[in-house]
Amino acid sequence: MRTIFSDMALVHRKAICVAFPLVFLFLSVSCHEPPKKALTAVKPPNVLFIAIDDLNDWVGCLEGHPQVETPNMDRLAARGTLFTNAHAQSPICNPSRTSVLTGKRPSTTGIYGLSPWIRDVPELRNLVTLPQYFARNGYTTYATGKVYHGNNGLRATDSEFDSLGPGAGVKKGPPHKLVGETPGGNNPWVDWGRFPLAEDDLQDHDVASYAVDVLRSKPQNPYWLSVGFFLPHVPLYAPEAFFDRYPLDSLLMPPYLENDREDTPRSSWYNHWEVPEPRWKWFREHRQDTLFVQAYLASISFMDQQLGRVLDALEESGQEENTIVVLWSDHGFHLGEKAISGKNTLWERATRVPLIFAGKGIGKGQKVAAPVELLDIYPTLNALCGFPELPQLEGHSLVPLLKDPSAKRPWPAITTNNYKNHAVRTEDWRFIQYANGDEELYHLAEDPNEWHNLSGRPDMAHWADSLRQWLPEHNALPQVGNYLRILELRDGVPVWQNKPIAPNAPIPGL
Repeated sequence: MRTIFSDMALVHRKAICVAFPLVFLFLSVSCHEPPKKALTAVKPPNVLFIAIDDLNDWVGCLEGHPQVETPNMDRLAARGTLFTNAHAQSPICNPSRTSVLTGKRPSTTGIYGLSPWIRDVPELRNLVTLPQYFARNGYTTYATGKVYHGNNGLRATDSEFDSLGPGAGVKKGPPHKLVGETPGGNNPWVDWGRFPLAEDDLQDHDVASYAVDVLRSKPQNPYWLSVGFFLPHVPLYAPEAFFDRYPLDSLLMPPYLENDREDTPRSSWYNHWEVPEPRWKWFREHRQDTLFVQAYLASISFMDQQLGRVLDALEESGQEENTIVVLWSDHGFHLGEKAISGKNTLWERATRVPLIFAGKGIGKGQKVAAPVELLDIYPTLNALCGFPELPQLEGHSLVPLLKDPSAKRPWPAITTNNYKNHAVRTEDWRFIQYANGDEELYHLAEDPNEWHNLSGRPDMAHWADSLRQWLPEHNALPQVGNYLRILELRDGVPVWQNKPIAPNAPIPGL
């Protein structure tokens, strides 16, 4: 019997951010580096940098779903600091990862869609990325899985890391899509369900194995190890034993409100106007809603098990006490909330992500409720490792909150989804402004599911005014490599993926 859980930690969404070759490598590119600095007598801390794809707050320690089993993320949080109100800079892979690794907002770089890669943009080509900065400060850098977006970092001229492991993607799939044809172009990655798979049939297993080997080798220099897990990105495939953890007859479904979009402006559809992820209407009509939730949960638990292998290897290496671990997800994922699946929204389900710091100099078992951003990772790691501040970074070090979880933080979290579409998140409020000026306002302290848009109410005007002041003043035009997931405003007309949206055009999928 299906039931509904409500008033719980807010969920996000997941989606499709990649094209469909059978196996992908998601690494990074580097420009030419100066000679590495000599190491000091005191060995700096190592860094284990763990990126997860499309994971919302369905993590045990975040209480986003009451049945999810994530013992390894939970144990990492227990020995470190968990940020319970962390948000991505963009609800889509490429701009989110670009922001984390360059320390700049999407509204600064103009990277809003699935391309371009920063090294293909003249004014961004020489940005010093986070792993590059550590390499320049004497670290040996390793990477495996999805760190940057796409195939970047694999060309002969690329030199982002010293050593590369397996990439991320789909190692083994079924002969045909398990769910049959799906709307939005029948994308082959939009698939989920169970079929016979061994653990080493999944690419995340190979990614974890490479990381384990690096940790067991006990590098002599301080090291930077990037580990990018692909799941729970679609297709949602996992060994059948992980599906068995979530029986359909007792599966809890996320909160759902009929006609939830009646109080949101039409412009709220423009950022996900026509995407490969089906609307929730399709899931319900095809009786795939529970199967999709089950597959998402199973994929999370499989990924968490691979994470556990890496954390075990770190502990066994004897270097755990001198290693900083940071774990984050590039954005969230919708599973029915706001009538959709996938990403590309400015609501809580798409922006809220896990963010955990653990290790040397970090308090254990702490929780921070203040709103923070993934943009803060770059300056935080610099501060923890004693590097000079970089004034060009747009985030803020989280070290004060790592020392005192109750410390006041003056900045909200800001998420950008395409040109001039922004959300501002404080501890209790979410304010959204779209490129055409339409707005939404939610009091999450009383409305955690964002079911009641308060924008336009006279008694709420002062809240909207106070949040509006945080919107980015500079909004770079899109750096267009292709138009996938790109929304523009041309002479007042919304243009999705290079196609104008007519004023009375029916919303796709409804």
